[in-house]
Amino acid sequence: MDRVILPTLETPTLTKAELADLLFERLGLNKRESKDMVEAFFDIIHAALVKGDDVKLSGFGNFNIRRKAPRPGRNPRTGEAIPIAARNVVTFHASHKLKGLVQGDIPSPDEFE
Repeated sequence: MDRVILPTLETPTLTKAELADLLFERLGLNKRESKDMVEAFFDIIHAALVKGDDVKLSGFGNFNIRRKAPRPGRNPRTGEAIPIAARNVVTFHASHKLKGLVQGDIPSPDEFE
């Protein structure tokens, strides 16, 4: 079966609250434990990235810190040249498995039933 993905005006967002609700529903944790687990997960990722460490989530992807060099920029309104300072940025690279699932090349686990 071919899937057709139509562009929408709104992009649905998965929130921390929704993740906590999913843990509550699927694992049977209470609401407080679910919320605490989601918060702890993101706190660990934040701390690692702030420290400059990469975060690798098997089957999902990698978050990396990349250093961007200073460069000249331009104010689009005035055309005035402005310097852009060096900075660190977070990049995300999806795993091959996730890319395959998104493209429909790899069937999702619930399609095996």
